Amino acid sequence: MPFVSDKVKNLPPYLFASFQRKKKELEANGVDVIDLGIGAPDLPAPSFVVDRLAEEAKHTTNHRYSTYSGCAEFREAVAEFYKSAYDVDLDPDTEVLALIGSKEGIANLMHAVINPGDTVLVPNPGYPAYRTAVQLAGGVNATLPLDDTNGYVPMYEQVDKGVMNRAKMMLLNYPGNPTAATAEFDTFLEAVTRAAEHDMLLVHDAAYDMITFNGYKAPSVLQVPNAKERAIELGSLSKSFNMTGWRIGYAVGNAEVIEALATLKSNIDTSQFLPIQKAAAAALRSDFSAVEEHSRVYQARMEKLYSGFRDLGIYADKPNGTIFLWAQVPDGYSSMEFANKLLYEAGVIVTPGHAFGSRGEGYFRVALTVDEKRLDEVITRMKRLDIKEGTRP
Repeated sequence: MPFVSDKVKNLPPYLFASFQRKKKELEANGVDVIDLGIGAPDLPAPSFVVDRLAEEAKHTTNHRYSTYSGCAEFREAVAEFYKSAYDVDLDPDTEVLALIGSKEGIANLMHAVINPGDTVLVPNPGYPAYRTAVQLAGGVNATLPLDDTNGYVPMYEQVDKGVMNRAKMMLLNYPGNPTAATAEFDTFLEAVTRAAEHDMLLVHDAAYDMITFNGYKAPSVLQVPNAKERAIELGSLSKSFNMTGWRIGYAVGNAEVIEALATLKSNIDTSQFLPIQKAAAAALRSDFSAVEEHSRVYQARMEKLYSGFRDLGIYADKPNGTIFLWAQVPDGYSSMEFANKLLYEAGVIVTPGHAFGSRGEGYFRVALTVDEKRLDEVITRMKRLDIKEGTRP
């Protein structure tokens, strides 16, 4: 008798894990691999956040279970952040939920909201975990097409009307992974309007909302009037405060959905370790100077790599946010062919665009997660390559 479920057997291979295996093989053979694949910040969490964690960990009362929805201090800090940053009022008791990272929240949200066979509109190109989460919950993935010709704003007119009418949920992600595209208020206004017209839940993944450049400030979908009637937003401290391994995030918005997600999670986990929640509360109540410094570092890295790519004849839009650069694959290569060429001939890991959906083919994503000296080395290595060989399938 097989011991593995069909849903796990049918999961697509996780491309990032495959590249990490290749990385280990090359390093075992003495290759100096520069990893620009996974979006894992190399910068440290702010010292005041680490200090708060260490202090709270000394108190044995914090070693007990958290309340299922997260401790009051953290939920109140999230609500205060939304009021300060977006002038959005949230009830910390009914409209805020602590998450063990936003990725966990995305996965559990599907089980809390959709039934087997329900249709979910998923951005393409988009974060692969969206499609996987829908699949694991028994839902049906439908493409919400994005394209560089219109700044990766959803192209609703290209979605079949029947699909729009069947869809129970629509996912958005700005600033976006992998495209680094940013949204204006009107993007969210249209999304909320479309969701209302088709009676859908709108879910916005705002994991990169605080990493922005050039004076751009990312809006919140909850700033749209009456958005809370059918929208929730997921946030994370992973990228803004470099707290990826801490696994702390939040869901905010529609109280019915927040309650459903909290009910599901109460049967699965008991929230995050209390000292982590309290340290995260300190982060959200800070002056955000640490986040601004992190953004400056990522912008400098982006500018360096953007300039280097331009010298190589590789086109990329200059983004106003995220920790990524989304670039076009040179002529003559598929995205996977080019990623493999960089890995095996230059010792550089990037993520091929097809990993983010069919509309990602022809692009590759670079994570700005090494220092500028290493980025100089990336450009030097790429300049040594002959990137005119190869055949696009």
